[in-house]
Amino acid sequence: MAHGSRDPRAAATVEAILDEVRRLRPAFDVRAAYLDHSTPTLRRALHGLTEAVVLPLLLTEAYHSRVDIPAALAEITARRPRLRVHRGATLGPDPLLTTALERRLAEAGVPAGAPGTAVVLVSAGSSDPAANQVVARMARAWARERPWWAVMPAYASAASPTPAEAVTALLEAGAPRVAVAPYLLAPGYFADKVRHDALAAGAAVVADVLGPAPELADIVLTRYAQALHARPRATA
Repeated sequence: MAHGSRDPRAAATVEAILDEVRRLRPAFDVRAAYLDHSTPTLRRALHGLTEAVVLPLLLTEAYHSRVDIPAALAEITARRPRLRVHRGATLGPDPLLTTALERRLAEAGVPAGAPGTAVVLVSAGSSDPAANQVVARMARAWARERPWWAVMPAYASAASPTPAEAVTALLEAGAPRVAVAPYLLAPGYFADKVRHDALAAGAAVVADVLGPAPELADIVLTRYAQALHARPRATA
C-alpha cells in the first residue's frame, strides 16, 4: 500500500520493489495499491480475496499509516466482514534502510563512512513531530556507527532544516564536502527538489532515492511475516 503520486516514476518504482518480492517469493500473490493519485485502490486490490496482509510502503509511521490506511480498511471490512486482513508496520525504521542508503551513496561515489564527508539525511518531512524525530534518531545512530564528518537530518517539507539549510550549515561548520542521502522511496517532486536545492547550496553529491534496492524487498518480507504472526491490529 503506497501513497501514490501523479509522477509515473513513483508507481514504476513501487512495481520494481514488488517485482523483487515476487522474485524472492514466487508463490506469493503480490499486489500494489495506492492511497491517492494512482490505481488500483485498496478496495480494488483486495477484490476476490478472503485473506490478505496489507503492508504500508511508507518509510515512517505517521498520518497515512496511522489514520488513512486503517480508515480505508475499516470501510472495506465493514462491507466484507468475512475478509481477514493482517495490517503490517511501515518499512522504517529498520537497520536495512541505512544499508540501502549507503548502497545509494556508494553508487554515487561516496564510500560508507568516508571521514571527510558530511551527510545530510533527507526525508519528505511530516506535520507529525514524532515522525521527524525518527529521522533525527536515524541520523544520530548513523553518525555513531560510521566515521562520517557529521550526519544531519533535513526535511523536504513541513519541518526544518531544509536540505539547502542543512548543506549550508555543514559547509559553514567546516565540512570538507557534503553528500545528500535522500530517505525517499521513489522519484518525484520531492526528490527532484531535494537534488536541485542541495546542489545549488553546494552539496558535492546527491545520491539516488532508495527505489528498488534489494534491502527494501527484504524488509517487505520481514513485515509480512511479522504481520501474519502478530495479534490482529485495529482497523480504525
